[in-house]
Amino acid sequence: MKFICDTERCIECNSCVTACKQEHEVPWGVNRRRVVTLNDGLPGERSVSVACMHCSDAPCIAVCPVDCMYHTPEGVVLHDKDLCIGCGYCFYACPFGAPQFPQAGAFGMRGKMDKCTFCAGGPEKAGSKEEFEKYGRNRLAEGKLPVCAEMCSTKALLGGDGDVLADIYRQRVMARGKGTELWGWGTAYGPGGGQKRGQGAGARKGS
Repeated sequence: MKFICDTERCIECNSCVTACKQEHEVPWGVNRRRVVTLNDGLPGERSVSVACMHCSDAPCIAVCPVDCMYHTPEGVVLHDKDLCIGCGYCFYACPFGAPQFPQAGAFGMRGKMDKCTFCAGGPEKAGSKEEFEKYGRNRLAEGKLPVCAEMCSTKALLGGDGDVLADIYRQRVMARGKGTELWGWGTAYGPGGGQKRGQGAGARKGS
């Protein structure tokens, strides 16, 4: 399961941001997804929707001292808030700034880390009250895709099976006669969606 954001289509409407916060009742001050502008005011300016990219070889998993981060069989990167100690290592390791903390402060004072779950919930029973309170709605268990991608008005943001997404993007490039770098794809998934960070701990099980 992967995300792509086609910067040729993003219009910075922030519907993905609003949909995420509403669907999961994300607390004030935490943004699991946000829209940022690259090269603001310069030729080639683009907007891009940013969240956890659920990397194939996730650096957050590698640096977490309590192993609260893990891959699901679908390749989604999730975390266990009962294990999180709020150290912030994952925040500094993530190339996308995905991990969020409800508070500022020193070690242990940040609160439990929160981030995009690909609408896949957490380690609790799927659809349970406990899962929703900690991680939000588990749409994948309901057979649905992430709400941010479903609500994208221009379909710039897509989420789902990596091979399907790659085919969709390939068709778009062929139709418009040009393409742009697929933002975040190479960093998160490597060439062709595989592993890129060869110097790390290696691809995690289930990626």
